Formats: sequence, C-alpha cells, structure tokens
Amino acid sequence: MKLMSTFTKLLAGAAVLAMTGISAIAADKTLTISSWAPPSHGINAILWPKVTEIIEKATEGRVTAEIKYKLGSPPAQIDLVQDGAADISWIFHGYTPGRFVATKMIELPGYVGNAEAASVAYWRAHEKFFAKADEHKGVKIIALMTHGPGVLHSDRKVTKLDEINGMKLRIGGGVSGDVGAALGATGIRVPAPKVYETLASNAADGVMMPMEGKKGFKLTEVAKNTFTVPGGFYRGSFAVIMNEDAFAGLSDQDRAALEKVFGEPMSKVAGAVWDEIDAAGNKAGMEAQADFLTEASAEDAAKYTAMSGPIIEKVLGEVSGKGIDAKAAMDFIAAEMKSM
Repeated sequence: MKLMSTFTKLLAGAAVLAMTGISAIAADKTLTISSWAPPSHGINAILWPKVTEIIEKATEGRVTAEIKYKLGSPPAQIDLVQDGAADISWIFHGYTPGRFVATKMIELPGYVGNAEAASVAYWRAHEKFFAKADEHKGVKIIALMTHGPGVLHSDRKVTKLDEINGMKLRIGGGVSGDVGAALGATGIRVPAPKVYETLASNAADGVMMPMEGKKGFKLTEVAKNTFTVPGGFYRGSFAVIMNEDAFAGLSDQDRAALEKVFGEPMSKVAGAVWDEIDAAGNKAGMEAQADFLTEASAEDAAKYTAMSGPIIEKVLGEVSGKGIDAKAAMDFIAAEMKSM
C-alpha cells in the first residue's frame, strides 16, 4: 500500500509537470533578468513573462529566463549587465545623465501616437541614425521602448499650466528635467521605486510619470489628480539590454533564432505592454476618483507647444554634436509613428 501510494504521488507530480510545462527544467541555459520596479509593476508582471516566452519559443525551450530583484539600484542596471552580474535588464536612460544623449530624441514633446508605435519608430530610428553613436557600448540592445505620454500627477488638483510654476516635482531625468525647468518647477531626482515615499512624506508636490504610475506605483494613494497636455509633456526612453558574453555563449542556432525576435519585434511587444499598463493606470485613477484627469485647455496646449520649442532645439543641438542628423531623425520618428 505504501509503495502504491508513492507511485500514485509520482504519477500526480508528472501530471502537474505536463500541465504546467517543463521548459525551465529542460532548458540548457537560464538567463538572469535583473529588475528594479516592484514585482507587481507591469514590466515585471507582464513584459518579462512575455520576453521569457518569446525566448523559449525561439530556442525551442533550450534557453529560458528568470527574474531576480534587488541586484542593484535602477541607475546601476547597465553596469550589472555589463559586468555579468545579470544577463538581462531594463534601463531608463535619464537615470545616468551625460551617458546617453541620442536617446533623448524619443523623449521630445510633440510626437503623436501610442507607446507601441513610438517604440517601433524608436528602434527603426536607432538603426538608421543612433547606433553609430555607440552609447550602449559593452552591452547588447535587444529592445528599445518608450512609455506612454508623460503626465503630471499630484494630490492637489492642477487645472492650468501656470499652476505648475513653483511646484516641487519628482522628475526622472532626460528631457523631463528640461520640461520641469521650463514649467518653473523645482526638480527632485529620485528613482521611480522611491516616488511613493517621496510624495507621502511631502518632499515633493507631484511627479511627472506616465499614466501607468497610478497603478504601478500606487499614485492613487498619494497623487490622486492628473494634469496633461495633448501628446503628453514628454516620453521616457528605455532599453532592454543583454550581457554580450551571455549572448555569445549561446549556440549558433540559438543566437540566430534570438536575433529574429530581438530588435524591432521585441520593441513592439514592449511598447504594447506600456500601452496596456497605461490603460490599467487610467482605470485605477478613475476608480479612485472619477474626475481625476484634467486636460489642458486649448490656450494652455498652445502655450506648452511654444514653451517646448526651446527644449526641442536644445536636444537637437546636443544630438547633432554626436554627428547625427538630429532634425532628420526627429522627422523620421514622427513620420514612422504617423504611418502606424
């Protein structure tokens, strides 16, 4: 009877494995993904599982991946991957000022389109214009992505552009820093995981983030209201990167298979996830407070368009200094987004 019971348990275990899949057990290589947002954040809850599934499918299960948290701070992610402490991660370019310049092109205000279209256009622009700047030297870029339009979240309701003047705002970096300065706000630099406590402690009056922050960083609790302009104040630039040695260490067959799904296909998937979590953030905002969203008046929208002109010219100058035709790149991105 005891032998039969053991046999029955073994059969049950085998059935569970059959139903849930055995890719992680059968895989020849498990890649470590380092991630810095909360586990419940959409990048961790939605994107990384999709990335893992794409990798497994492309390599017929020979390569898989697993997420690990707290391997390093958000700004340290590129060094973690470069040094081999992690195989894959995602980086926000604005966290390391001066290290990335060409990446600011996708962050400019004025582009029309969702994050999926922007992310695909970003990858295409990278291949056509930005790759030669070699700003990601030492790591392999497997996707480029941008979040949806950046908006202003605050506990106090903002109804006019002029009301932002004098506010203390958490700003992530990159073009969003220029935007905050142009609006007359005092910028406070903290990584996204520190936003909740920064607002809860009243160290900041608000935060510039995409709509996903309402859910992903629980802004419904500390910044119930949202103010936006058409197209958003800015966008955020991210890259999904991989350790070069980890990629080189895969078989020729698996490298060739992954090259087909990395790049534009992966960027498209990543952008679509940002759109999905933006929608979830918008829903969370409405559930917390039905009138949470205030859209700028036509007068304020025109005022912001005029205000963003010098920001755009500044970035174009910086990127041109890298030997890139920045104006052509900006026009290319806008046209690509419009065509999708």
